[in-house]
Amino acid sequence: MQEEYDYESLGSNSSMTQNAVAGAFAGIAEHCAMYPVDSIKTRMQVIQSGRPPLAAIAATPSFKSASLNLWRGVNSVVMGAGPAHALHFATYEYLKEVLSVDGNGNNTPSILVAGAFATLAHDALMTPFDVVKQRMQLRDSTYKSVRECARTVFAKEGLSAFYISLPTTLAMSIPFQSIQFATYEYFRHQLNPRGEYDPKTHVIAGALAGAIASSITTPLDVAKTLLQTRGQSHDPRIRNVTGLWDAMAIIRQRYGLRGFYRGYKPRVLTNMPSAAISWSVYEYFKWFFDKSTFATGQHGKNLLGL
Repeated sequence: MQEEYDYESLGSNSSMTQNAVAGAFAGIAEHCAMYPVDSIKTRMQVIQSGRPPLAAIAATPSFKSASLNLWRGVNSVVMGAGPAHALHFATYEYLKEVLSVDGNGNNTPSILVAGAFATLAHDALMTPFDVVKQRMQLRDSTYKSVRECARTVFAKEGLSAFYISLPTTLAMSIPFQSIQFATYEYFRHQLNPRGEYDPKTHVIAGALAGAIASSITTPLDVAKTLLQTRGQSHDPRIRNVTGLWDAMAIIRQRYGLRGFYRGYKPRVLTNMPSAAISWSVYEYFKWFFDKSTFATGQHGKNLLGL
């Protein structure tokens, strides 16, 4: 009888290449599936630039045009999400195993630390693409392509425009991803103690993890959006914002504490299914690669086991 393989130990059985490929597919699926809702969230978070009401009314597009506009900038996400998530998940799986005290990678400290470092690697690569994405998501954006947007931002604001939000992004993403990884692993083990591949478990655990993490970090996401879209604002105060604390001061001055939860609902509605999709796709490809490896019995020459 053929020996059963242990899905729970996929992290150690899977190669870095397999984890990276699984992560790339997961990242692209996650961001693209909920992109229109993310565009709505961005527009809700942006502080009004003082555009004349009549001009805004005259520029109001038809429903069909408005619907298509919600997809503007998705190419930037596809270009950045694949490599960034590949690096993200590969780093996470590697460090989770290396830092694990008991050797199985399931203890909370190793998960939190691995999640934090994986996020640092992901955001360093993804932030410029995210800046371009949010510039194109704005309602009054005139950019026709990712290349046009990137070239214009670089010409007018310099290289720093692509990274001004990085400290804020890290301040948000490290706790976000640490919370998401920890809560996902917790719910996954609660719902599926045997550690078998179970799509329903990954969907539920991923959705709960996404909802909890996004709820806690929304204030920082609002500040990040202000920083990343400052160049499109007609407000001199916003165009000259210098960093996280300055951005938070502007938000509180304009809207009070409620301002830090602008776009809260679409953010949670985006992250719940996004996390569910991301974890489901990631776990599927891990299972697929590992199953293929076990079936062939050719260790070191398995599918993508470079």
